[in-house]
Amino acid sequence: MSSVIDDAPFTSFHRRLAVACSGGPLLDGYILSIVGTALIGMTPELDLSTGDVQLIGAAALIGMFVGGALFGVLTDKIGREVMYTADLIVMGACSIASFWAESTWLIVILRFVLGMAVAADYPIATSLLGEWLPLKQRGTLLGFQIVAWYAGSVLAYVVGYLLLTFGGHGSWRWQLASGAVLCAFFLIIRQSTAPESPRWLAQHGKADKAAEMIERYLHVRVDPATLVESDGQAVVHGSLRELFQPTYRKRILFCCGFFLCQVAVLFAMLTFGPQILASFGMPGGTWMDTLGTALLSMVFLIGCLPAMRLIDTLGRRPTIVWCFGLMIVPVLLIGLWPTMPTLLAFAMLLLYAFFCGGPNVLDWTYPNELFPTHIRATAVGVATSVSRVGAALGTYLLPWSLDHLGMGPTFLFAAALTAVGFLICVWGAPETKGRRLESAATVPISIPMARPEPA
Repeated sequence: MSSVIDDAPFTSFHRRLAVACSGGPLLDGYILSIVGTALIGMTPELDLSTGDVQLIGAAALIGMFVGGALFGVLTDKIGREVMYTADLIVMGACSIASFWAESTWLIVILRFVLGMAVAADYPIATSLLGEWLPLKQRGTLLGFQIVAWYAGSVLAYVVGYLLLTFGGHGSWRWQLASGAVLCAFFLIIRQSTAPESPRWLAQHGKADKAAEMIERYLHVRVDPATLVESDGQAVVHGSLRELFQPTYRKRILFCCGFFLCQVAVLFAMLTFGPQILASFGMPGGTWMDTLGTALLSMVFLIGCLPAMRLIDTLGRRPTIVWCFGLMIVPVLLIGLWPTMPTLLAFAMLLLYAFFCGGPNVLDWTYPNELFPTHIRATAVGVATSVSRVGAALGTYLLPWSLDHLGMGPTFLFAAALTAVGFLICVWGAPETKGRRLESAATVPISIPMARPEPA
């Protein structure tokens, strides 16, 4: 199985699958970022308090925490196919329903459900993609998923800017509903790609169907008997408990830890980008802070491009360690000098965004490479869930921190959290460059050296 897929030529099928699977990350970036511009008009119309703004900003992230943990386990148990399109339908329905929302709590509930649907897509789509990709393209195209996230974020701020310009503050309903258009687009694309992973099928006693799918999509005929990975043993079903057993404990703690430390700062910056830029002196509630946040999102995306190459040349470990170390510098400088000129502060934010490219492209590459098929989606779901705890806390606490502590202490805390992420990477980041998927997911067994017998 490993050699058939890992050594397969890269074809248009892989490209279509990568685009189809990027729908979840792109919608995540769009849905979480569009609320930043929607709040500009929503706040006065619905008379939102600071607490209301915090709840709306964090609701989708809390939903992702629940959805990631729940649907990751289900994806490993029942397959990648079951929720492959249903989650997009739920996202579209919630986006449309947001247009008619008249209360804070209804918006909070809808965004919570949106978060659950987005989180469901990560373990489904990234596991499906990782289990179909050839070895040489695996790191790049798994990293491409986070590029799609930032593309969605940039698109959200561009759409928000245009709607604010031509529709005024009352356009916030159209902004929240606009995600349904993207849902429909990716729903159509997904109809022409593989619905299930042959690795998962072979491991669950469906080698004939796995061989049929390999022949259909990779144009390689294989004997179903050669695809059976369980060697006649009972099918292994993964569980949350297995992830935290000694075999995989260090790997899951590493994936969850660096992901959490990264996105806690990142999501707060993007969700409340206009408010942060206004704190530096840019006029608030205008096109300047909206386009400024769009530029910040664009640099987050641009930083992923060299990182996608570095993880396959320099390697996964040095890329993430060096990038995390460099991310500390700009937020620390802002924390130490919070009254720096507006343009210099904006430049520091752009530097942070660029250096963040390394961890970004490894957010889903590492969890998909470090765990075997029977717990791969579970690991992706857990890492996503834990990261969203940090993102929700960062998003919820940022407005309070800016109001009560000020810019300096807020960014010093961001620098400290980034430093924790750096230490986690130094401690736990493995190297998986150039390794087959099954090999990368295999944990080396330490065999103690035998003591010499006394003479």
